Amino acid sequence: MRAWTAILAAALAIVGCAQAGVTLPVGAAAPDFTLTGDGGKPVKLSDSKGKLVVLEWVNSGCPFVHKQYDSGNMQALQKKYTAKGVVWYSIASSCKGAEGYFEGPADAAAFRKDRKASMTAILLDPDGAAGHAYGAKTTPHMFVIAKDGTVAYEGAIDDKPSTDTADVAGAHNYVSAALDELMAGKPVSVTQTRSYGCSVKYR
Repeated sequence: MRAWTAILAAALAIVGCAQAGVTLPVGAAAPDFTLTGDGGKPVKLSDSKGKLVVLEWVNSGCPFVHKQYDSGNMQALQKKYTAKGVVWYSIASSCKGAEGYFEGPADAAAFRKDRKASMTAILLDPDGAAGHAYGAKTTPHMFVIAKDGTVAYEGAIDDKPSTDTADVAGAHNYVSAALDELMAGKPVSVTQTRSYGCSVKYR
């Protein structure tokens, strides 16, 4: 059964509407964007200037995303760090008609409610503008933005590139490690890894 899950995940990772470009390098200024949130209002990244920000590319149908949400890991991270003042945006860049596309704010809000998620907002990016600006390649693809507005970490959420929820417990979480180090005033020890998951379904 696990072998079939791995085959399905690999197939889903290959299929997409278009390929992402070059990923934004660590140390670069995080591009600003304005996207519609699941509350129906525009959300501007620059409004979070001076705060730590996490960008999480999400696809509600991706088994790698399911791994994080089915285990409760992503929700726990969201709840823990937003309580500490971190801004957490989950960005949906799936094109219309593709896996993970949200029809509108209400659809995204339903996903949040169903998953009992605690992100600051789910942001809709159906034309892929924000995704291409960051070079987001997979779901999930994680970015941590430092208080000075530069990218402090980008890549995988953890070091277990599988769809098995049992792997979450023993994984080293790069995002939480980066956030903890930044909040302690320390440099991020691991700034970049190779993201894994389903390809972002750009139009």
